[in-house]
Amino acid sequence: MVIGACTLKLQIFESNSLKDKRHVIKSIIGKIQSRFNVSIAELDLNDSWQVSIIGFACVTNNTNHANQMVSNIIKFIDGDSRMEIIDYNIEIL
Repeated sequence: MVIGACTLKLQIFESNSLKDKRHVIKSIIGKIQSRFNVSIAELDLNDSWQVSIIGFACVTNNTNHANQMVSNIIKFIDGDSRMEIIDYNIEIL
C-alpha cells in the first residue's frame, strides 16, 4: 500500500471576508473530490480570510501512480485563477 499526501498553502485572491474564502475553498475541495476521488480538507488558518492550508491524500498500490495523482491535483489547483499556491509539501509513504 502506497500513500500519497500533500499539504498546500494557498493565497486566495478577491477574498474580502471569511465567507468569500469559504466559498472558494469549498468549491475547489468539491471539484477535487469528485474529479480525483481523494480525501481532502482545509487543515489550518481557518480564521485567516486570504490564506488557507489544505491537505489531501490518496491510497494506491504503485508509487508512480501516487506521485502522478499528487502532481495532477497540484496542477489542477494551480490552474485556478482565484488562488495561488504559496508553498506545498509532498510525502509518498
